[in-house]
Amino acid sequence: MVMINYKGYIPDDIYTNYEVYDYKHAAAILSKEFPLEFSEICEALRAFRFKKSDVIAGGGNESEIPKIMSRLLRPKNWLEKQLEAELTVYEIKNNDKKESRKVHHGTHKVDYVKGRIALDLEWNSKDQTFDRDLYAFRAFFEYDAISVGIIITRSTQLNPIFRELNVSKKYGASTTHMGKLLPRLEANRNGGCPVLVFGITPNQIEDLEV
Repeated sequence: MVMINYKGYIPDDIYTNYEVYDYKHAAAILSKEFPLEFSEICEALRAFRFKKSDVIAGGGNESEIPKIMSRLLRPKNWLEKQLEAELTVYEIKNNDKKESRKVHHGTHKVDYVKGRIALDLEWNSKDQTFDRDLYAFRAFFEYDAISVGIIITRSTQLNPIFRELNVSKKYGASTTHMGKLLPRLEANRNGGCPVLVFGITPNQIEDLEV
């Protein structure tokens, strides 16, 4: 369920400009246990801006908008990585422990990883991508490879802007946006992994007339 008092851990300007959701105390863990990573994420969110022309341009999740976030995070060593995990199973007989077998979980590419924090930006992919992300967060948390997962996606507040720009079809109901992510989190598809979600709102459009 959503943590009631997570706003106390999120800076007011971030909370005001983004749609924010917290699952399993992710904000508290991130801010207290990983202050450097948390600070860098907040700095990137503050600096992140795009134009209406970026919305109109093609490219899906490889459009200019994810590239803007990469230019903010890559110089701070938030790197794309293949996470992988292997579980060693031991058999104990007569108080002697010996290795029985290894269980290989496989690999999953994450957009941005630094230390024990994994962050995926889903701007305009197929909504099933959320299942992949949450399953990976869950698995690698259980394998003790990460401590917190973060997803940045589109807020539904952008929908009126898309209609105005005549791009509603491109950013359709079956693509990645907050309305598709939250039901999956409410269904606990992240398992025990703490997940912090930021929804990109019209506040990040720098040439939007208000």
